[in-house]
Amino acid sequence: MSITNQLSVTSAVLGLSLSVVSSIGLAQSAERPELSGVWTNASRTGLTRPRGIEQLVVSAEEAEQIVANMGIAGISPDNIAAGPAIDPNTGAPPAGGQDFGLRGYNLFWTDPGSTLAYVKGEYRTSLIIDPANGQIPRRVNPENFQRRNFGIRYFTGVGDAAGPEAMPIEERCLIGFGNTAGPGMMGTLYNSTYQFIQTEDYVTILVEMAHDARIVPIFDSAEEARATHRPESHKPWFGDSRGWYENGALVIETDNINPLQMEQSSIPITEDGKITERFSRYSDTEMVYQFTVEDSNLYSQPWTAELSYHATDGRLYEYACHEGNYAIVGILAGARRQEAEAEAEGR
Repeated sequence: MSITNQLSVTSAVLGLSLSVVSSIGLAQSAERPELSGVWTNASRTGLTRPRGIEQLVVSAEEAEQIVANMGIAGISPDNIAAGPAIDPNTGAPPAGGQDFGLRGYNLFWTDPGSTLAYVKGEYRTSLIIDPANGQIPRRVNPENFQRRNFGIRYFTGVGDAAGPEAMPIEERCLIGFGNTAGPGMMGTLYNSTYQFIQTEDYVTILVEMAHDARIVPIFDSAEEARATHRPESHKPWFGDSRGWYENGALVIETDNINPLQMEQSSIPITEDGKITERFSRYSDTEMVYQFTVEDSNLYSQPWTAELSYHATDGRLYEYACHEGNYAIVGILAGARRQEAEAEAEGR
């Protein structure tokens, strides 16, 4: 073989090698994991461990049994097992009480996943891994915090309709419900799909639920990221997030989260707290996600949750949150009508 041909072959091999390295991308980098793509974190595992279950990790058979005994959207396991639809001729459910499950005529609109959270080859009974009991270590007497829990409204449909601001922010279509966009991003009843877009300077996380988006600037180090936080007076939805790469993971530190969001969040912090998230690749199809919550005003110790995002061939769908935006007129008008009728009856 001539020198010219040898050089040609060498160049071709070198070019192919570079092409392969390029196609692998940064997924093999020791410092920066490749996170771009479409992922889902849908699972039936809750943030905290259910009563009566002590262990974090269970077998596939145990996981299947746990899921079989779970309700969905207020519908009991017995009603789920009875069939996919509820007879529309049965009439209205009784007034009051936790009747959400009776109102739903089927479950076609839910997509919470069919298994417990599958993380690094294990089925998990809670997202919380520390403390070991799988529970949030809440302080008995929290400080500097006001909690507005709208959970009962979800189950009953009964709640304050004094004005637009009295309604939950998710119902008003300001941000998604279920903490899907975080910080502390968890799946919910449906729309648990995410698209990660990674550039040299930013990571953008597009959340299917309510089309929320987190745009996180990336810095060369933790020190630089912390030095460039916005002023404390800036309290945006999802907080002030800054990121950097460390030991093969994307680390995002967030504080200054909007107080209105925190009042209704399942993962609240005060202005003294912070949430630190870590994203790393476990395999070609799995991203492991941890978040640690630190706030001595609310919690007796820092606590950590862990779940996985799994690659999906699906796509993000538009979330047209029209119910709250349009129906709010009817909701408020109905409330004023009830008040007028009560006044007329002398109640």
